[in-house]
Amino acid sequence: MYVSGMRKVVAAGAVAALAGTGILLGSSTASAAPATATVAAARQAPAPAAQPTGKVVANGGLWVRQDATTASKRLNLLPKGTVTALQCKKNAQNVDGNRLWYKVGAGKPGWVAARYVQNLAPVPYCK
Repeated sequence: MYVSGMRKVVAAGAVAALAGTGILLGSSTASAAPATATVAAARQAPAPAAQPTGKVVANGGLWVRQDATTASKRLNLLPKGTVTALQCKKNAQNVDGNRLWYKVGAGKPGWVAARYVQNLAPVPYCK
């Protein structure tokens, strides 16, 4: 996805450079309008990245916990295969060799052991 967007920006820059030299201008000036529109679109701020998600891979589902520890209160059970938004990650209790925990949920956030989540995009560390 990043490469595709980068190609569009590079292509837009090439069109703008050629339009500036007059190479793209044919018998009419109609060719200049798309180049100008493309350059304007390329200058806009990039769209915000989508929130990372993860897929639950634990056979019996995965408990969302109040804190990043297995001794913490259980809030909700996510069934296997559930795709959920991952807000951030932090190091906490070791679960089967993995110390990472993901913060999930919007209104009432909770924590899940990263050992049982297949992250589908890079997840930032919590601040």
